[in-house]
Amino acid sequence: MNMAITDGLALTPPPFADGLEVWSSGNGTPGSDTYAGSGPGAFLPADQDFGGCLEIFKADEPTRLRYMGQTPILPGCYLKVTARVKAVSGVLPTVRIAGYAARSDGSEVTTVTRLGPAVQLTSYGTVVEVSAIIGTGNRGGVHMVWSGDVAYGHLGIDIQGANGAVIRVDDLEIEDISGAFLSQLVSTVDVRDYGAVGDGVTDDHAAFVAADNAADGREVLVPEGTFFIGSNLSMSSFVRFRGRLTMAATTRFILTNNYDYPTYVDAFKDEEVAFAKAFQALLHFTDHESLDLGGRRIGLTRPLDMQAAVATRDTFAVRRVIRNGQFHALESPDWEAGEVTSQASYSTSNATTLSNVQNIANIEVGSLVEGSGVGREVYVQAVNVGQRSLTLSQPLFDAEGTQVYTFRRFRYLLDFSGFNQLNVFGLEGIEFQCEGRASGIMLARTGVGSSISGCFITKPKDRGITSIQSACQGLLIDQCQFLSNEQPLRVQDRTTLVLNVNANDVKIRDCRAVRFRHFAVLAGTGHTITGNHWFNGDDETDGVRVGGIVFTTPNVKSLITANYIDNNFIEWTNEHEANPNFNNQFSFGGMTITGNTFTVNDAASWFNWLVIKPYGEGHFIQGLAVIGNVFRTLNGNIDRIERVDTTYADLNYFRMVNVVFSANTFNGINEPVYNPVSLRHEEASAASVWTVNGAPYLPFGGNARVCESVVPRGALKNSGGTTVYPGHHVDINAGSNNDQLRINWELPVKGAVNVVLRMDNPS
Repeated sequence: MNMAITDGLALTPPPFADGLEVWSSGNGTPGSDTYAGSGPGAFLPADQDFGGCLEIFKADEPTRLRYMGQTPILPGCYLKVTARVKAVSGVLPTVRIAGYAARSDGSEVTTVTRLGPAVQLTSYGTVVEVSAIIGTGNRGGVHMVWSGDVAYGHLGIDIQGANGAVIRVDDLEIEDISGAFLSQLVSTVDVRDYGAVGDGVTDDHAAFVAADNAADGREVLVPEGTFFIGSNLSMSSFVRFRGRLTMAATTRFILTNNYDYPTYVDAFKDEEVAFAKAFQALLHFTDHESLDLGGRRIGLTRPLDMQAAVATRDTFAVRRVIRNGQFHALESPDWEAGEVTSQASYSTSNATTLSNVQNIANIEVGSLVEGSGVGREVYVQAVNVGQRSLTLSQPLFDAEGTQVYTFRRFRYLLDFSGFNQLNVFGLEGIEFQCEGRASGIMLARTGVGSSISGCFITKPKDRGITSIQSACQGLLIDQCQFLSNEQPLRVQDRTTLVLNVNANDVKIRDCRAVRFRHFAVLAGTGHTITGNHWFNGDDETDGVRVGGIVFTTPNVKSLITANYIDNNFIEWTNEHEANPNFNNQFSFGGMTITGNTFTVNDAASWFNWLVIKPYGEGHFIQGLAVIGNVFRTLNGNIDRIERVDTTYADLNYFRMVNVVFSANTFNGINEPVYNPVSLRHEEASAASVWTVNGAPYLPFGGNARVCESVVPRGALKNSGGTTVYPGHHVDINAGSNNDQLRINWELPVKGAVNVVLRMDNPS
């Protein structure tokens, strides 16, 4: 800044040769005495050192000289006032710059320093320069700090000492020297001032460290150029980038003040590199718990290997979050899924291992395993090339022996599978624009308590969120949207799904998923599925419908509450058991389905909303509550809401325990189901055996296993019409399908009874 240039001001007073009317012997205010009148001085036109000058006789203490013009004092401006003087005779005095500090109304500001440093004259005839700097900021080198109410000044000198001295004064100079304080004024430290070269070759690490140390709260400027940083660099100052940094992938760059993704983009001028460096910093210092993407869109041409960005560690157990941005898959061949076919052997004695694997070096960790007897969403969690073995995320239900498997490795925008463990890691408010080119997120191998909240995963090519081991333990997926890339396709032609899990205690809350093949394939137990809406239908009349939620553990101890389950069903299997036949383990149970809305339209009449599919013999239900749900069809009825898929095996209906179907609402359902079911049975002619049919009311075509009560509705009468009171006993599991109850009376009777039947043992 230069006030004389920017504001067009002439700061230096006129020379004494122009007249002494503007030079006061007082304080310089209007009306004060001037050297043209009564002041103790006179103009000398020809001094050998000064040319024209003012000769002053010291008669007062102090003797003053003030320019009566108003020299403005502006914020951010610094003025240097200079007087060249010499002693002529008398006692040698001291001379200092001085001034009258005035408010805009002309009144004096007495709370500021009005005197500069004093200079003692030590000889006669020697020219001495006396100066002082006046400015609004209390900075080093400023002698007279005029801040606050000071609007202008009357500037000059004071002559102090014994009276009788004679001195001569050259024309006073006032100049704007704000430029000398520029670096302090704009709070900027330039790395070039500390030795940075910016040629992309010279290691500028030391210069950056020096600039950071010198900044002392000011901003560090990285100007145009390419600055190579050869070792880890942490900067505590705010940094502004015009130039570009370059460094090795393993070299860390940590900004502890302006730590955010936009700053890293400014630093590296490359979106992918900037994100990798920012993530690397997130896991290597503790000043920030989150990386804010600043609402920026990050275009990716390849999957981001998140562990490779960190390189030096494959475990992290402190909460960290990435939030507020978008990842966008750009067109690139690097999104193409890898596919390997290989022969391998499987034994149930080593249930999560494939051995004697051919071509093993080409099989990638994180590959989906496909083959005969392989359940859904089984992944390779580890590869041991030396032993030619693969570790699987889940056992195989019917793959004993040797066969050829297919291993498909999908490509994810963010791939955390290189981490052995990643705990309490969060993704918040991020949109994953997969564009049908990439999948969304692959989790680390292990971990606890991570979360994905408020995110969009749009058009994933294969998968939205994939777990290949147990990083999904305690995973929270909250308020996310999942939009399929296969929405125009028929259900049976789709291959994509939103997510899978292998571990326990997953919470899926308030999410929305549109037209995938499956919403979730859930291994493990202890899951809570609440407040979601997933709809997987298509535009085909009498179309095929498949499982939206697929449970692969028989005893799930899980809760499905307050969801909108649209054009798909809950499928419950044990496909991830190496020995799927029942063998004294917990069988199908621990499921609570309450307060949901189930709907379907344009589906075949054999569609059902709850399907149990045992992959082995001998299983039964030992704890299922279906309570307070609404079941509704559109465009045609369906027969029932539930069934057993007997592709591999049926259930053992003689061992059902604790099954409750109650308080549900049925619309467009031909055969509603209840358990227990209350039936009215009537016999018009006297008979000693009454047969009560539990079908079609009992769930899953179950047996009439328990009779809780038989209560006459009115009088029972014999064939002659006389009221009688016969005793009775009942036969359960009657009829060819075991779904009938026989009431055996002591004598033939007619009339009506209320019967409460169950297809389970309630205790």
